[in-house]
Formats: sequence, structure tokens, C-alpha cells
Amino acid sequence: MELDELRQMSAEDLKVKERETREGLFRLKLKMRTNQLDNPTAYQKARKELARILTLSNHKRAAAARAMTEKRSDA
Repeated sequence: MELDELRQMSAEDLKVKERETREGLFRLKLKMRTNQLDNPTAYQKARKELARILTLSNHKRAAAARAMTEKRSDA
């Protein structure tokens, strides 16, 4: 998935995508351990996608926390 597509997702959508990616990563890891994985780079790509999702999720969470802090200080 493209980074721009991930950036446009809401926090809830990112959570769903994170869960799906973790499940896919688990399946890929099982296949890799049992020597059934045809494309070993698929596991690496899934790990990188999960890292991107988690990074964007943390950025959105931090931005929301900053907005709440600013909102309280303005009041």
C-alpha cells in the first residue's frame, strides 16, 4: 500500500490495517519457518508496511494529544 494512501486513512482505519497486517505477517512467518514461503521478500515487505502503519498511527496520536493540550491551554 502506498504511503499517501496510509496518510489519508483515519486512526480507526489504521488500527484495522495494523491488525490485518499483523495477521498476514504471522501467516508469512509460519510459512517461512516451515519452508513453504515462495517469496522470502514478502515477509520483509510486510514488516516494513507494519512499521509504516505504526509510525503514522503514532504521529496521528501525538498530533491529537498536542491538539488537546493546546485546546486546554487556550481555555
